Amino acid sequence: QVQLVESGGGLVQTGGSLRLSCAASGRTFSSYAMGWFRQAPGKEREFVAAINWSGDSEYYADSVKGRFAISRDNAKNTVYLRMNSLKPEDTAVYYCAAGRRGSMSTSSTFYDYWGQGTQVTVSS
Repeated sequence: QVQLVESGGGLVQTGGSLRLSCAASGRTFSSYAMGWFRQAPGKEREFVAAINWSGDSEYYADSVKGRFAISRDNAKNTVYLRMNSLKPEDTAVYYCAAGRRGSMSTSSTFYDYWGQGTQVTVSS
């Protein structure tokens, strides 16, 4: 069992930056691939970024590539999402997720555990 708690969301102006954190419980964090997803009001949850268990492989949605960076610190049981050059269309609730059935995935069905989400609002 893994419990995930996101933090770091907030209100930021267009062009600003935020760093989201996701702290995981349990001693097996390093065996999980981690992902970030987001859900805007009235829209489906969408993939943002993923990282494999060791942190040496990453994948990004086209909409955030070059602006966002995912990383992890297995010693701290934490995964991060650095968000730069934020746009109003990045406004959403951001969720982190953990899955251990493979390297990583863009599909939400791959992930077994989810956090409660943190709100990111980008003002124009």
